[in-house]
Amino acid sequence: MKAFVTGGTGFIGSRVVRELIEREYEVVALARSDRTAAALEAAGARAVWGDITDAPSMREGMHGSDVVFHTAAWYRIGSRDWRQAEAINVGGTRNVLGLAHELGVPRIVYTSTVGVFGDTRGQTVDESYVCHEPFFTEYERTKWVAHYEVALPLIEEGAPIIIVMPGGVYGPGDASIIGHVMQRFCQGRLPFLPAPETTFTYAHVEDIAEGHILAAEKGRIGESYVLAGPAVPLDELVDLWAAITGRRAPAVRIPGRFLRPFAPLMGAIGSVISLPMMFSEEVTRSAGATYMARADKARAELGWQTRPLREGMRETLDWASKR
Repeated sequence: MKAFVTGGTGFIGSRVVRELIEREYEVVALARSDRTAAALEAAGARAVWGDITDAPSMREGMHGSDVVFHTAAWYRIGSRDWRQAEAINVGGTRNVLGLAHELGVPRIVYTSTVGVFGDTRGQTVDESYVCHEPFFTEYERTKWVAHYEVALPLIEEGAPIIIVMPGGVYGPGDASIIGHVMQRFCQGRLPFLPAPETTFTYAHVEDIAEGHILAAEKGRIGESYVLAGPAVPLDELVDLWAAITGRRAPAVRIPGRFLRPFAPLMGAIGSVISLPMMFSEEVTRSAGATYMARADKARAELGWQTRPLREGMRETLDWASKR
């Protein structure tokens, strides 16, 4: 079985590559630099040069694939470079999924995100939910466009696409806002906790990678599958970190409603000096939001499971403490 992977050195994609190789797939992965090509080759994949923004560059490597995994994405919370976000998350997705369909690849797995649901305002939603409100970040907005205006229309045209929708993904190497907050906590640089009610659904990155492969092997074409663990508010998560590490959790906790009005100010400051991700305009604007979705469908149809949160967080904290 030949698998073609985009984003094969990314947080999720690198684990997908590793899992595929362990299952004895022939893995061909897209590379844009000597560094990424070397990392892919070291993992046991065959690296091919190309870029998702250049469809012809992927044709030869993708040809003859049994499955395509499109995990590559632009994820830069706090960045104002919406043009690059559009080019990669929307244009790149159109190129990858469209080319795979043109080449007759039998199964295509596209990595969307629970972020396309936006702020669920305390609800725990499922794959049928659709958000029509403005988004807090360019990442969420462009992934929404890619999901609903690129992937779903291609499915209607007959493309054999299966969509996976990770929630909050954590693990060693986490570059998300949660990974950022965790590193500050481990370094003793978290004097207060902003927006403690902000809630994500947490699943370990290796479980998310497993979900991708289960979707390819067992998922129904045209369906979407949320891959999300338990919904945990930020204050409960940080208290768990404190219990695991023995470090003191921040005593001062500022609700999101007091922070959101300062989002424009943080944007103005951020245009002059570089701010930590957790103080960016986008993160401040989203303070107190909930990104909650249930993975009942993936558990029932794919047999997907997640490891206990405490177990996965212990491993991730060990990584973050060494940063």
